Amino acid sequence: MSGAGAGAGAGAGAGAGAAPPGRERARRPGGRTARNRALVLDAVRAQLLEHGYDGLSVDSVAERAGVHRTTVYRRWRDVGGLLADLLDAARDDDWAAPDTGSLTGDLVAVNREVHEALTSTPSLTTALIAASFRSARAASALRDFWEDRYRRCALIVERAVLRGEIPERTDARRLLVAATAPLYHQVVLLRVPTSVQFADQAAHDAARAAVAGVFTGP
Repeated sequence: MSGAGAGAGAGAGAGAGAAPPGRERARRPGGRTARNRALVLDAVRAQLLEHGYDGLSVDSVAERAGVHRTTVYRRWRDVGGLLADLLDAARDDDWAAPDTGSLTGDLVAVNREVHEALTSTPSLTTALIAASFRSARAASALRDFWEDRYRRCALIVERAVLRGEIPERTDARRLLVAATAPLYHQVVLLRVPTSVQFADQAAHDAARAAVAGVFTGP
């Protein structure tokens, strides 16, 4: 996905943005090590998109990246390590939640990013989600990726509260899940064609529910 969903940063590249709040990240090595990492992660993306999880192996990635297989085995060890690092790199980007001036506008913008990420052909996001069911390390990294995105998107809810659009004590996670979950349900679980209008409607529905106080906590 672009920035809001899994694959966002992973598809766009491994940027060197600041670490997300509350999570200290080790300094990334530079020079040849950094170049090798970029080559390897590019190869992981391409191999996953073209051949799926079953076509992903340390040897195939090393060959595609032009990096010695021993180097890849030493650093990443297995396919799970490669996928986990791809998602870890995505969390190093500088993606920020949209700021359109309204809760509805922000949620629509997020959902359109998610929709694009899920429905693009091929979709790195859906490929990573599928891979997470085959690799425990990938699943853990994917959960971390989404936790990071939820933290960044919480600002949407904070701004809406400050503008007086929605009640105080609105639970950001519940609201964000309500806005985005219908897209994952339609595209990933049901695998049915889903329009951008559907994404917009889900955002509008969640915003109206938030205004009504549905997501307020104790």
